Amino acid sequence: MTPVITVRGLRKAYGALEAVGGIDLDVHQGEIVAVLGPNGAGKTTTVEILEGYRSRSAGEVLVLGVDPAQATRGWRSRIGVVLQACLIEPLLSVEESLRLYSGYYPAPRSVDDTIELVGLTEQRQQRAGKLSGGQQRRLDVALALIGDPELLFLDEPTTGFDPAARRAAWEMIDNLRRLGKTILLTTHYMDEAQALADRVVIVKAGQVVAEGPPDQLGARDQATTRIVFEMVGVPADQPTPAVMARAIPVGDHLELSTHNPVVDLAELCGWAVAAQVELRGLQVSRPSLEDVYLELTGAES
Repeated sequence: MTPVITVRGLRKAYGALEAVGGIDLDVHQGEIVAVLGPNGAGKTTTVEILEGYRSRSAGEVLVLGVDPAQATRGWRSRIGVVLQACLIEPLLSVEESLRLYSGYYPAPRSVDDTIELVGLTEQRQQRAGKLSGGQQRRLDVALALIGDPELLFLDEPTTGFDPAARRAAWEMIDNLRRLGKTILLTTHYMDEAQALADRVVIVKAGQVVAEGPPDQLGARDQATTRIVFEMVGVPADQPTPAVMARAIPVGDHLELSTHNPVVDLAELCGWAVAAQVELRGLQVSRPSLEDVYLELTGAES
């Protein structure tokens, strides 16, 4: 399958400062790819080059089979862009805004379908300036969708949202996946990348340091599982299970690292039930995407 986005050796320098230092990237049709990285890592610069809004210093870039540096109006009608800041006309209603923007495209989506897709049916006659922040963001996405783009760029789409608004935005983005849209998004939220992305690309100092499915990034799927607990009420003459030989004390608790959590938990919990021992504060965890991100970027939590 031909990638929707192909990037090889992408570089961007501002004088002696190299903001992007040789990025390679492929994004395939129907994928949601999340680009993560600390501030100044080169994420925004890279995306702006892909959108055709910034020139590059070196490298090869194809987006929908076209070099963005030579973008035509026809090519621009095939992409949708949602910037960090909402760019809406505050005095126009939701419906008026979409009808205005639909006139800019050769084959726009249905205004009614687009309003329903982004969840603004009840606000369709409301002026954009009177919408809540989350609703304005939905309108921003609707304006990017009205041209029926093949590829959508979302730059930190839920920054500043409360938890409920973020979840609603995730549902909206997941609806776009069902339409077969290809999406490249940047985000600072690890749970957002985990929930939405088919693949995650981590960028540090203008270079890709890791890429892959969220559950496999940094070999998360092969990492050891931590079982943490405190034993309460152990009879003096009660022998402990064999798995306890691998447990080490960490403060007031015990910690067990394992590649076979189901087997070890079954042994530990079966013994605790039989011996009437409480496993207080029992926790089972693998390295999170945030753990992997912090390790790869050297960023502080």
